[in-house]
Amino acid sequence: MYYKILPELKNAVRARKERATFPYSNMDFAILKKLMEGGYLKSVEKEMMGRRSVISVKLAYKDKVPAMNDFKLTSKPSRHVYADYRGLNLVRQGHGLSMLSTSKGIMTGREARKNKIGGEYLFEIW
Repeated sequence: MYYKILPELKNAVRARKERATFPYSNMDFAILKKLMEGGYLKSVEKEMMGRRSVISVKLAYKDKVPAMNDFKLTSKPSRHVYADYRGLNLVRQGHGLSMLSTSKGIMTGREARKNKIGGEYLFEIW
């Protein structure tokens, strides 16, 4: 789940790793694709490792500075937080990205506002 992947990504970036791999799930793959579109990751690919599917992630750096600094989990397995599209604000004055799970799939906060759709507020990343 995404709440396990985000700390692992942060640790990999802090350790200056080039790649990270995670067990495959549709939700994690969709979230990592959106992070790639946001510029926090270079590439995201589904690969077969033996008989198991894994997600291979190439981390992004800008002049040896990590693209991802930190994150804040909002929804957790023990507490689900839902947001209406009118209540979605910018993250770090527009320098961050918020992620929602909607009825139309995983979306960023900007996409959800544009499509006027709310959902479960997963996390913020900057």
